[in-house]
Amino acid sequence: MTSERSQIHYTCIFLYVSFQAIQEAVEKSCRGEDTPCWLDARTLRMLLGELQQCRQNASPFPIVCESLDTAIYHCGLLMAQCPAAVNRRLCGHHLEAIILPLKAAAAQLSGKVGHVAGQDSVLSFRGLRSWLGW
Repeated sequence: MTSERSQIHYTCIFLYVSFQAIQEAVEKSCRGEDTPCWLDARTLRMLLGELQQCRQNASPFPIVCESLDTAIYHCGLLMAQCPAAVNRRLCGHHLEAIILPLKAAAAQLSGKVGHVAGQDSVLSFRGLRSWLGW
């Protein structure tokens, strides 16, 4: 693995673990499912910036870029509704939609081309994007 590819791989893992930690914290919150989510928009903004930088650095790897584009899209949707304008269940859905493509991107960069959990949803989103003309 080249140093550039390795750096992007570790950034994807960092982002994956960061969003996963946020997801676990949201899930473990004592509040009900319909209560507003407590996410800090500054944390999301920082992670979105890292995600966008990672996407820019991954430009030599088109398949990785597609996964990162999906994660950026869902992070943007979540950001548009934060803080506290989205319930915990919807927040969890957006976080999962960010985490799965990050996991796929890390697997693609590491050379693990086998089935990655959530990769089917990334492929489905790709098909939806082409159908919508994105």
